[in-house]
Amino acid sequence: MFERFTKDARAVVEGAVLHSERAGAETVEEEHMLLALLDREGSRGSFALTSLGLAGRRDSVERDLAQARRRGGLSRADADALSGLGIDLSEIVSRVEEAHGEGALESGKRDGGTRRARRRPFAQGAKDVLTQSLRIALARRDRFIGDEHLLMALTVRPGALAEVLADHGVTYEAVTRVLYGDGGGAAKAG
Repeated sequence: MFERFTKDARAVVEGAVLHSERAGAETVEEEHMLLALLDREGSRGSFALTSLGLAGRRDSVERDLAQARRRGGLSRADADALSGLGIDLSEIVSRVEEAHGEGALESGKRDGGTRRARRRPFAQGAKDVLTQSLRIALARRDRFIGDEHLLMALTVRPGALAEVLADHGVTYEAVTRVLYGDGGGAAKAG
């Protein structure tokens, strides 16, 4: 599959690994892929993000992602479902953080200490994004996987990250409209 990746898509994957390392995470997560997409300039994915107004709101995106991490990666829909069962997620988060420190529910963090010489593995969610990007490219009859396909894959995966993107106006439909127009034909961004 990676032989189909454009240089921009490969740069996103490499950037995601770097974001993972900087965050001290054990694995590369979907969030790291989004942050790497936000780093890009001059690519189709960055064009879409800029057109949808996300490029200038990185701080807001990072703040919302941090809130989702603090909830253990649960989306607001998950929190609402728990609330319907009489479970107050914010109360649980507060109590866990009171006992174990702020960010105790965040997953994928290393205990600190030794630096690993091996490659940083991709979490299942990040692997699923890569697979979904291939499916999207094939469905569009594209012969390559670009960073725009990675972006579209992030928007269709259920969960907190897609929720954060949607809150900022970045949905699959919006990205598709910006890149391909309403008819889904030839690309508008080049």
